[in-house]
Amino acid sequence: MSRSLAERVTRSAASLATPTSTLDGFREWWRRQQAGDTSRVERIAFDELRSWSFEARTGNLVHDSGGFYTIEGLRVHRDTGPVATWDQPIIHQPEIGILGIVTKEFDGVLHFLMQAKMEPGNFGGLQLSPTVQATRSNYRRVHSGRAVSYVEYFTGEHRPRVLADARQSEQGSWFYRKRNRNVVVEVTDDIELLDGFRWLTLGQLHHLLEYDDLVNMDSRSVLACLPFAFGGEAAGPGEASTELLSWITDARSHHDVTAERIALSRVAGWKVLPDRITHDDGAFFDIIAVDVTTEGREVRSWTQPLLSPRGVGVAAFLVRRTAHGPQVLVGTRVEGGSADVLELGPTVQCTPENHAVLPGAPEVPFLEHVLGAPKGRVLFDTLLSEEGGRFHHARSRYLLVEAPPDLEVPASPDHRWVAMSELAGLIRHSHYLNIEARTLITCLQKVLTCPPTPPQ
Repeated sequence: MSRSLAERVTRSAASLATPTSTLDGFREWWRRQQAGDTSRVERIAFDELRSWSFEARTGNLVHDSGGFYTIEGLRVHRDTGPVATWDQPIIHQPEIGILGIVTKEFDGVLHFLMQAKMEPGNFGGLQLSPTVQATRSNYRRVHSGRAVSYVEYFTGEHRPRVLADARQSEQGSWFYRKRNRNVVVEVTDDIELLDGFRWLTLGQLHHLLEYDDLVNMDSRSVLACLPFAFGGEAAGPGEASTELLSWITDARSHHDVTAERIALSRVAGWKVLPDRITHDDGAFFDIIAVDVTTEGREVRSWTQPLLSPRGVGVAAFLVRRTAHGPQVLVGTRVEGGSADVLELGPTVQCTPENHAVLPGAPEVPFLEHVLGAPKGRVLFDTLLSEEGGRFHHARSRYLLVEAPPDLEVPASPDHRWVAMSELAGLIRHSHYLNIEARTLITCLQKVLTCPPTPPQ
């Protein structure tokens, strides 16, 4: 009898060493990749940008080709929250990019083809990325550079078995309705292993999540889409219940949110300086420009704008174990750039330094339970980078915390305990789980593969 895909994924998650791949071998390979990386990223003034300029009519920061993305303005109105109306710069990238991982079975264990990739905004240089991480402009070679390696496995030129495939969102506070295709495919034929790529088991990838700024955001997002057997369900993720779907629909129906794209020149509360676009209070984020030189990309030299956050974010799930499997306390997350009012996010998602400058400095629900948790209840705690192709040194502290048994969760339209098997079912569809929640689901895959001793 053939094994189910969830069983195969779970077996890979339990494998820290195979004849094809070991962690010691990875570490030596990673040292060589880092030693060979001669990339240089320098901040520059906007007038030093090449192929980018401020559009005369709108003030938007645009690429000469009309591709890639633009920096423009967004005006948001909402009926709840500490601020009813605000303006901000936003990244508008209507293209659907590909975030794809090729898998292959070696010695009876699924392995994942990962890439040591440099992105201009990465904290610490190289990070471990999917097999393919490319915008449509990149893989269609708008930049006139080299072809994207292995992209043919995701564009129809080859037809491997698809293990997961869904369009997923990215940060709604920084992107306007951004979507990327998150896809995992399986090959059976031999494929050439190019320089900068390496096969790893899911267990090895989970282990590497413990290291700050190593497994990049796109890898974490794609891995979350795998049909993982949470709580031992051999058949893999279940479907979201009608009750959960109704709760999400009700929350979306009760929030009155409008987001209007406006010219960057009309954005109130922000100022354009020679080397950055910044908020009048010096909070939230800046838009900056960088000059990049590298040997490991399709193009060796370019300039571009990046969004540079102020402060380190906090994203955390409170977790509880039940007889029917683990549950997490999810929160509804309303963001100006979201495509459908809101998505499900972590229990806590904020940047404390920025939250403190909001009117009245409102309390963040459950933040004290996360940051003040005793060590024995902390299941996962690592600083992980957000996407380095559009953000400069964007980092968040990702935590999984065992909820205390006496935790009271008041009846609320904003928070709800949800079974992990249901969330894993929701991930197969668009517009439901935000990028921070998907990262935490991948981290929870790691925790449940080798669960720690429960706190006393």
